[in-house]
Amino acid sequence: MDSLRSTLLIFILLVALFCPVLPVLGTSGIALAGNEVMIIELDGPINPGTAIYVVRGLEKAKDQGVALAIIRLDTPGGLASSMRSIIKAILNSPVPVVVYVGPRGAGAASAGVMITVAGHIAAMANGTNIGAAHPVSMGGKDIGGTMSEKVVNDMAAYARGIAEDKGRNGEWVEKAIRESVSITADEAHAKNVVDLVVKDMDDLLKGLDGREVNMPSGKITLKTTDLKKVHFKPGFRDKILKTISDPNIAYILMMIGLAGLYFEFSHPGAIFPGVIGAISLILAFFSFQTLPV
Repeated sequence: MDSLRSTLLIFILLVALFCPVLPVLGTSGIALAGNEVMIIELDGPINPGTAIYVVRGLEKAKDQGVALAIIRLDTPGGLASSMRSIIKAILNSPVPVVVYVGPRGAGAASAGVMITVAGHIAAMANGTNIGAAHPVSMGGKDIGGTMSEKVVNDMAAYARGIAEDKGRNGEWVEKAIRESVSITADEAHAKNVVDLVVKDMDDLLKGLDGREVNMPSGKITLKTTDLKKVHFKPGFRDKILKTISDPNIAYILMMIGLAGLYFEFSHPGAIFPGVIGAISLILAFFSFQTLPV
């Protein structure tokens, strides 16, 4: 009976993590309108958890008709599949999306380079940097061989295409992937990698006012001086997914999963170790989705 109750509890927790129709704590009660700007905070590695959070934030911005969405970015990089999910959401957003590398001391490395140049407007704070986007394998090791050439060529073409579509310096973006070059905010502005360099979020909103943005529906002029800032906070599920997407946590889950299955096969009928092992492996595989860049 105890094993059955434990199994049921674990099943409920798993559904709570992955069922998209369940309400998410931390986002209820937000009434957004066209006189507001939604700020989405993207800190740390780009992984499935952070991708779900950002994509959901942009969907919320669209549904509520906000005037502008800002992704405040500070990342060392992450998974290519998660990066592509975020970029796809940005490129197809009917709401103008500003990718802002900040605050001071922040950086947009690796996958962060491509997310930055995908924004309808790309901005950086003083004292930030961008670059070093050469793809690596899980664990940070070089890929090597023919596979490395294929991955680098694919990523370079993908990133350059996005940058040039936004009127930015695709040549430098490709160089960041092939040669891992990195530059400061002022250098990025001078090289036409980003559109403006600002002191902080308030300075960003001032700098955006009156700028024209090319959207699928046509050109629009931003009016940002009187916008109210609303933060799209991660809910409980977002925090859990972000935690288990950490590579270190993923490896621990993998070990727990293998140990649980081994114990189940060694002692048939125990049930609980097998259930724990299976769920741990599922969560681990959620993290081990694809190539980090």
